[in-house]
Amino acid sequence: MNEQVQRIEVVSDQDVVRVRQLVRSLAVAVKLSLVDQTKLVTAASELARNTLVYGGGGSVEVSPVDNGRRKGIRIVFADEGPGIADLDLAFTDGYTTGGGLGLGLSGARRLVDEFDIVTAVGEGTRITVTKWCR
Repeated sequence: MNEQVQRIEVVSDQDVVRVRQLVRSLAVAVKLSLVDQTKLVTAASELARNTLVYGGGGSVEVSPVDNGRRKGIRIVFADEGPGIADLDLAFTDGYTTGGGLGLGLSGARRLVDEFDIVTAVGEGTRITVTKWCR
């Protein structure tokens, strides 16, 4: 499989839509189930929106991955925004700083197989998620 990374700069709502479309097309290409496609697209949409709204914009890199046993999709969301001061609080269901439902980070983490976050106040946030074919 081509391990080509596709990058989208996220600076507008339209870019969030482009991320959703790219993730959906790659999820179909690696043959994720329809349920897993939906989970991954939902997580990607939420995290891309967070990159825009809370991170002040950033980038999303989407790539097919293959660990020798399974294929999947890896997505990296990166911004140079304010960072997340309290990760435990940010992962609390119902917690929101933006008036939403507060299911963003915790919900996205539940929808993917692997979730890694690196954040520092004043330096930004980098979230890497992976969804594997079953």
